[in-house]
Amino acid sequence: MLKKYILSIICIVFFLYVQSYTLGCKNKDENDLNNLITEQDNTQSVVINEEAINEIISSFSSPVEMAALMNSLNVEFSKKYLVDPKLTENYDTNNKKAMALGMLSADLGYLNVYQRSSLIVEYLSAIKRLSDDLKVSQFFDFQSFKRIATSNDNIDSLLFLSVQSFQEMDSYLRESARSNLSLLVITGVWLEGLYLLTQVASEKETEKLRERIGEQKILFSMLYPILKIYSDDPYFESLVADFKEFQNIFDQVKITYEVGDPVTEVIDGHVVITQNEVSVVEITDEQLQQIISTTEKIRNKLIKL
Repeated sequence: MLKKYILSIICIVFFLYVQSYTLGCKNKDENDLNNLITEQDNTQSVVINEEAINEIISSFSSPVEMAALMNSLNVEFSKKYLVDPKLTENYDTNNKKAMALGMLSADLGYLNVYQRSSLIVEYLSAIKRLSDDLKVSQFFDFQSFKRIATSNDNIDSLLFLSVQSFQEMDSYLRESARSNLSLLVITGVWLEGLYLLTQVASEKETEKLRERIGEQKILFSMLYPILKIYSDDPYFESLVADFKEFQNIFDQVKITYEVGDPVTEVIDGHVVITQNEVSVVEITDEQLQQIISTTEKIRNKLIKL
């Protein structure tokens, strides 16, 4: 089922996004998303405006939440699921580094849930190096991230730091016509989160995992059209071609929505009633296996570039 979470950036470092499966975007089509893309007159490069980014982020689930699901199913920690930070040391383009930044950040959420403090430090070091290369590390206090991440508590403070840092960084990338890098980080977080889920599902399939994997169709349907906007770039062109396989599979996954019970909350002294929707995911064994194999193939291809 789709769950509602408070919009935020997730976990240990700046690009992790804490978010619910908000359903307001589920009817966005490619034309709607194209309207959220602008073109800079002086550079002739496309830029994702703030509304487009928020549309994607608002439908993100947190890798921390995904890892917590694995943990709740008594799935043992496995380092083999993670990207080896050393692989990223020789990446020679900003596109590769941005994608790796997203993937490592997703892995960081997994490490945090399983409280692997020694590895957390290693992944933070790799993320710091990549952010230096992308010239965005000035927006982040990595000493604070490291202290909070390895203390196994004070997560609320960590989330606050991440949200604040990301907003400053994203604005900077937008102003410098590098919003494509923000998009690649988001893509990396999503793909690595899906990879973690599918790897666990291949070893220990449960109904919850099947449902969560099927729900990724919602985010993919928003992410894919925006990736296509940048297809003039060879890196994006290759990525879009690979993601076409996801589209062919997710088109077969059926998600229907039912009206759920309303939730009443008191926020800032005001009564707020939220009408929830409940999702029903229909995904066959064959479709699940196709998603598992496609995710593994594309993810492993990207980290070896």
